[in-house]
Amino acid sequence: MDLGRRDLLLSAAAVVAGSSTVARAATDRPLGYAIVGLGTYGLGVIIPQFANCTHSRLAAVVSGDAAKAKRVAAEHGLPDRSVYSYATFDSIRDNPDVDIVYVCLPNSMHVEYTVRAARAGKHVMCEKPMAVSVAECETMIAACKAAGRKLMIGYRCHFEPFNLEAMRLARTGAAGKIRYVRSEHGFVQRDPSVWRLKRALAGGGSLMDMGIYSLQAARYMTGEEPVAVTARESTDRRDPRFTEVEDIIEWTLEFPSGAIAGCQSMYSANQNHVLLMGDQGRIELEPATRYDGNHMWLGKDGREREIMPPPGSGKTQFAGQLDHLAQCVRSGAEPIVSGEEGLRDMRIIAAIYRSAREGRTIRLDGRA
Repeated sequence: MDLGRRDLLLSAAAVVAGSSTVARAATDRPLGYAIVGLGTYGLGVIIPQFANCTHSRLAAVVSGDAAKAKRVAAEHGLPDRSVYSYATFDSIRDNPDVDIVYVCLPNSMHVEYTVRAARAGKHVMCEKPMAVSVAECETMIAACKAAGRKLMIGYRCHFEPFNLEAMRLARTGAAGKIRYVRSEHGFVQRDPSVWRLKRALAGGGSLMDMGIYSLQAARYMTGEEPVAVTARESTDRRDPRFTEVEDIIEWTLEFPSGAIAGCQSMYSANQNHVLLMGDQGRIELEPATRYDGNHMWLGKDGREREIMPPPGSGKTQFAGQLDHLAQCVRSGAEPIVSGEEGLRDMRIIAAIYRSAREGRTIRLDGRA
């Protein structure tokens, strides 16, 4: 009886230990992403970054091009059941390998696939801009909250070493009291047929694309939320590229501290520049927000000292954001660039467009 009882206890202990090991392995496994949209960004930029991730992996692909989707899946060792079309996307709920859906689609499609992903029980990473209207952003946030899922916006610069160091320097007073930020982003959009120049897909022109970088930099460099905006648009409507959307738009943001930001976006010139000026010096980034090759300087009135960011984790900004959401899912923490952050940007963008259209300053703080 004693030997039998001992053997039974030892067997039970082994089962418990084995179960703990399995549970720990399941907890430690990299979370699986489904990439929705196999265009230039999803296929050419994001998917290769999983090789640099610790907590994330590619688990599925979603595309309107069946042949491309099958080819990409095969190249990355994914089974046939991990290939979805837009029509079959909702069945992703039955795939336990997929924890997170990354929406890399034209702006006007963000709301639909975020809502569908949340209803399928998946967490969501959505590219910027979050959507094409404030109402769509609110719908996306509500859908993810109702489903108990995380929603993060792909603001990669919050994981980029130079931008992180610039934020730290600004916060610690490296330039003194912040007085002015200049933030300009643009590139030459040559092909008039691309979706970014179609209002129905993009929701707008350069502001909805490169303007996000200018607006974000003004906000994260000052660490403040603007209270007013004044904007002006300059677009040659005779240019076939700009029959539907704007080319150049510039705007000034006023902040509670008295600091101001002069921002610009454009589709007819190349620019990638952020400059913060304080009463004791300046912090400058140029290029500021590229995928790589960024540079930063400190100085009194020029580029006196080049700054290298401190050694980081060794991850790229893209791998950093992918792993950040995975870790938030594991820990229950809120992403540092949540859906609410995307909503804040969209409210300001709506005010920029309104100011340019009406030719007046728009208050963002509720004051007349």
